[in-house]
Amino acid sequence: MRELLRFQPLYQERVWGGRALETTLGRVLPRNAPIGESWEVVDRTEAQSVVEGGTLNGQSLRSVLSRHAADIMGPAWPVGKPFPILVKWLDCKERLSLQVHPPAAVADELKGEPKTENWYIAHTAPGAELIVGLRRGVTREQFEKAIPTNTVEQCVHHFRVAAGDSILVHSGQVHAIDAGNLILEIQQNSDTTYRVYDWGRVGLDGLPRQMHVQQSLRSIDWTDFEPAPVRAAPTSGVIADCAEFRIRRIVLGAGERVHLRAGEQPRLISVVSGTVRVAGENSSGTRSPFGPKLGPGENVLAPYAGSFTLSADTTTILLLTENFAGIA
Repeated sequence: MRELLRFQPLYQERVWGGRALETTLGRVLPRNAPIGESWEVVDRTEAQSVVEGGTLNGQSLRSVLSRHAADIMGPAWPVGKPFPILVKWLDCKERLSLQVHPPAAVADELKGEPKTENWYIAHTAPGAELIVGLRRGVTREQFEKAIPTNTVEQCVHHFRVAAGDSILVHSGQVHAIDAGNLILEIQQNSDTTYRVYDWGRVGLDGLPRQMHVQQSLRSIDWTDFEPAPVRAAPTSGVIADCAEFRIRRIVLGAGERVHLRAGEQPRLISVVSGTVRVAGENSSGTRSPFGPKLGPGENVLAPYAGSFTLSADTTTILLLTENFAGIA
C-alpha cells in the first residue's frame, strides 16, 4: 500500500457552527445547517472515515487497517488497533462551551477517554480569542463559586490569536474557542468532553445543553496557569510535541519540495494554505510524475510503505503529524 489515502469528510451539525468550511475552504456542505465540525480522519465505533479515490475507494479506515496494517502503520502495529489520531476542522462561528477533557489519571474512574489536542488557527476574525488554562492564582474554590454567579469568565486565561498561531491543549486544561475562529484540530483518538459552563446558551433543540460540572472539577488541572501559544512564523519548525504525536509546520516556497521516505513512519499531511503536487510510487515501484494536487483544507494519510515528494505550486504551509503513540 503505497498511495496517499484521502477520506470523505464527516460533517457535524453544532449549535456554535457556521458555513466557513464552504465559504473559506470551498466545501459543499449540507444545506441550511450550522456545520461546526468536519471529521477528516477518524477511526471510532461511532464514526468511520471512508477512503475517497484510489485502489481502496469506498473502504472504511478500520477495514483498511485490518487488511494492510503493516503497510500503513508499520510492521509493529497490532492488527485491529484503531488509528490513534482524529483530525477535525472546526468552524467556530460562535464561542464554544468552557470544557475539559479528563487526564489519564482520572479518565477510567470517570468512564471517559483522555484527549490531548492541538489547535492550528487557519483563519480568524479580528480580535478573536482562545481560552486555555486558568488566570494566574485562581483556585478551585474560586472557580466553583464563579459557576453559579456567572463570573467564570474572570477565572480563565484569554489571549488573542491570528492566522498561523497554534496551541497544544493537554488533557486537564480547561479551554474554550472564541467566536470567529476556523481551526484545524489534531487530537488523540477520543471523544470525551466535559462541559463546565456554556455562557447561558441553549442547544439546537432550544433547551440548555447538558453540563458535566462534577466531572469537570475532577478533571481540571488546578496548577495550569496562562499557557502561551506558538505564534505564527515564516519558517518551518515543530509546533507541538507530546506523548501522543508531534506536529511539524513545513513552509515551502514555490517549487520547493519535501520528501517522505518509505519505511520511516506513517504521517498525516494537512495543507493549511497553498497547493502541493504529489509524486509517489506506483505498485511496481517506479516513480509517477507530479500529478495529484492537495489544496487548502485537505488532510491525507501517507502510509509507512509509501514514498512521496510534495512540491509546492506557490508559497505553501503544511502540517506533518507524526510520532504517533503506539508505534515502536
